[in-house]
Amino acid sequence: MPGDNSQQDATREQVMAEREAKKQAKQAKKQKATTPATKIITEVEQTTITTKLTTTITTTARDKPEPPAGTAEPAAPIAAVTCPASTGTETGDKTRDQIKAEREAKKAAKQAAKAAKSSGTKVEPPVQKLANLKVTDKTPTLTAAPSSAADDDKKKPALSKAERRALQEAQRAAKAQGQGQVKKAQPAVKAPGAGTVLKELKRESVSPVKSATSSSPSKNSLITAKSECKVKLFNHLVCAEKGASLFINDPLVHPSMARLGVQYAQRTVVGSNARCIAFLHALRQVVQDFETPAKKEFGRSLDAAVKHHVDHLHKCRPLAVSVSNAYKQFRNQVTQLPADVPEAELKELLVHFIDTYMENQIGKAAQAISSSLQEKITDGDVLLTFGCSSLIQFICEEAKRRQVAFRVIVVDSRPTCEGQEMLRRLHAHGIPCTYVLINAVGYVMAEATKVLLGAHALLANGYVMARTGTAQVALVANAHNVPVLVCCETHKFSERFQTDAIVYNELSDPNDLVRDDKCCLKNWTAKAHLTPLNLNYDITPPELVSAVVTEVAILPCTSVPVILRIKPEIGY
Repeated sequence: MPGDNSQQDATREQVMAEREAKKQAKQAKKQKATTPATKIITEVEQTTITTKLTTTITTTARDKPEPPAGTAEPAAPIAAVTCPASTGTETGDKTRDQIKAEREAKKAAKQAAKAAKSSGTKVEPPVQKLANLKVTDKTPTLTAAPSSAADDDKKKPALSKAERRALQEAQRAAKAQGQGQVKKAQPAVKAPGAGTVLKELKRESVSPVKSATSSSPSKNSLITAKSECKVKLFNHLVCAEKGASLFINDPLVHPSMARLGVQYAQRTVVGSNARCIAFLHALRQVVQDFETPAKKEFGRSLDAAVKHHVDHLHKCRPLAVSVSNAYKQFRNQVTQLPADVPEAELKELLVHFIDTYMENQIGKAAQAISSSLQEKITDGDVLLTFGCSSLIQFICEEAKRRQVAFRVIVVDSRPTCEGQEMLRRLHAHGIPCTYVLINAVGYVMAEATKVLLGAHALLANGYVMARTGTAQVALVANAHNVPVLVCCETHKFSERFQTDAIVYNELSDPNDLVRDDKCCLKNWTAKAHLTPLNLNYDITPPELVSAVVTEVAILPCTSVPVILRIKPEIGY
């Protein structure tokens, strides 16, 4: 029976096609929630299956003109089910994309309207183009359906990101327009797609920002010039301000403190003891002229006023260790003032404390140090000193008064050349002197019998902080086996630990290194890779110091913590 065999083959093909159609329908339902590309692919597969079914039905109909009703009826419902399903999914996807596009267009229109209200400019053409955007209909065909689906998949995420960027740029442009830095908005160039419109809108919004950033090249150049004028290793150090704003009359700054700030900034008052004495004199004047505000306590209000004056002095020039210690002692005294004593008596107590501090910590301390050293200075000694120190000057004058036959070698260095002042003072008292620069210290060190050095501060770890060049003189003296004696009062002792001159130091004006118009450092700011460094102090390690002469005793450098611990108990 060839007819029956062909009919059975046809029915088998139909059953297989039905099963495949059911499988594809289930897969399409599962993959609806994933991506639109998978939906389009399933629709295309369903159409191919239906075409296969129709072709098989037609071929069997040709072979046998009257097929049985049981075999022909299942094919019609299958085709009817698959085709509407595919069209239904297509129409559903179209409506979703259109709804999304309309919502995004409405959002863009609202944002553009807000930006137009705030800036006063018209941005209608881009908004209208955003509103008129429509997603192209997806018509699945057997050949072009996969490529169109891939293009739609690429366009959908790109459109959303581009629109978000466009909105952000529109907001930025509106802010810039409000500040008066935005150029007139130009209409976007017509383009067939939405991507070009968004690109034009982005260009319009980015251009004002670029113009705003490029409009200040002078400020950037000034900032770079200032940063280039500093040595990178010492960027953490602050140079004293010399602006005119510091010296304008401030109602909260006493005239004596304002005058002292100018003297600090112009370096007319130099030296640890000189700066401390000038500060205490100005502080005494502030205390005498101070008036307690209404309904305020004398001690607290005076403490706040003095703190403001100290901050002003620190801006003019960083405070010396001696000045900081004197201010700490004064502040401690203010906190211990009795509350039931009249204001006049409290002022007398503070003035008496200031006078006593100057007498004990500076005057009597210098006498005690000088008396300790007079036993070490004998006839024929050659004392070598560096720079200018009021304490070393006092010791030499006292030795001359005792009619000791000695001479002094004054070593000096640029840029301050303080040794010239030391030479003038010693020569005025009839002391024979020799003056050399620091580059010749190696030639004169063989003649010296003792090296007497002053100090800016003595740190808690035994290191000596003094003017720049002291460490070099001590090193040369150690190489020649010459004893190095550092003369330092205990009010210059500091609790700070430091082993180098980089952690903390004071920067001076680099222009001080320029000697005259013929100097090679003239116009150094215009020369690339040239940054002069002018440090005030250096650090001398305790290995190079033989002993430290204080008013308490002649001590090694390692005894500084002991003095700091017992200093309040012994009344210093």
